[in-house]
Amino acid sequence: MDFYVRPMHSGDIPQVTQIEREAFATTWPPTAFRRELGNRMSRYLVISAEADGYKVGGSGPVVQSLVPPAAWVQRMVEGVKNIFGVPPEIINPEQEFVAGYVGIWFIVDEAHITSIAVREPLRRTGLGELLVMASVELAMVRRAQRVTLEARISNEPAHALYEKYGFKKINIRKRYYSDNGEDAYIMTVDSILSPSYQRKFEEMVTLYNRRRGEAKRILA
Repeated sequence: MDFYVRPMHSGDIPQVTQIEREAFATTWPPTAFRRELGNRMSRYLVISAEADGYKVGGSGPVVQSLVPPAAWVQRMVEGVKNIFGVPPEIINPEQEFVAGYVGIWFIVDEAHITSIAVREPLRRTGLGELLVMASVELAMVRRAQRVTLEARISNEPAHALYEKYGFKKINIRKRYYSDNGEDAYIMTVDSILSPSYQRKFEEMVTLYNRRRGEAKRILA
């Protein structure tokens, strides 16, 4: 199964809500994704499955056509229900399988990653890194100067991933997480529009593509 990144739409809400519950079980109230999709300051991206027959392209980051063969979609739907434990009512043959998502708020010249999650069976497969990569790219497209996020102090694998893309720990938010009162690191990467950072970023994208294979990233 090949994956690509695209903007989230309202049809993705049931699956994204399920991923949020799985990744952030204590989040209350749950994110009002329908409202978020209508917020001009926020953007959500999802990782979807891609089939032969998808036509993705054109000039600029725009989807021209996303109409997979019906038989393939039916097989894919049945497969992901069985493999990933997706309840039958969550996905139907008219929908694409969603493997993960990221939410980003844009405030003045800063992009703030508010949440990022991948389905549990697909973690540690490079999809989280793909979402980070797409978030930074979208921030560049939106002409943001920096990207910021919070990460649990105990989540060392996440720190390593973010640091790979230039994020640095700049402060601590005390008792940021309501489930156990854990502190969060504030991590920021500055000057993402500078030539030096963009060279580094392109190197990271090239390394990712060599390791994982090139994945389409449709940002708007």
